[in-house]
Amino acid sequence: MIRIVKMHFKPEFCNDFLELYQNAHPKITAMPGCEGVQLLRDIHHPEIMFTYSNWRDEDALENYRHSELFIDTWKRTKALFAEKADAWSVEKG
Repeated sequence: MIRIVKMHFKPEFCNDFLELYQNAHPKITAMPGCEGVQLLRDIHHPEIMFTYSNWRDEDALENYRHSELFIDTWKRTKALFAEKADAWSVEKG
């Protein structure tokens, strides 16, 4: 299962998010059922970033979303937003 999250940051907070992500990335990838996480950045609008994560199944993603790691990281990330995030859970066709 793939989870895509689109985040639009206030420009002055982009570097803050990159630091937050760099610190959280190894902890996220160590979560049971996480098969990888990538950060993508729009080349024309650098304040727009996406996380692209692979999960063994929906239960693994839900366990992560209820973890202290996610709750703390998401709270800190949301404070940097210019707009509300969009998220999709998808599968390869």
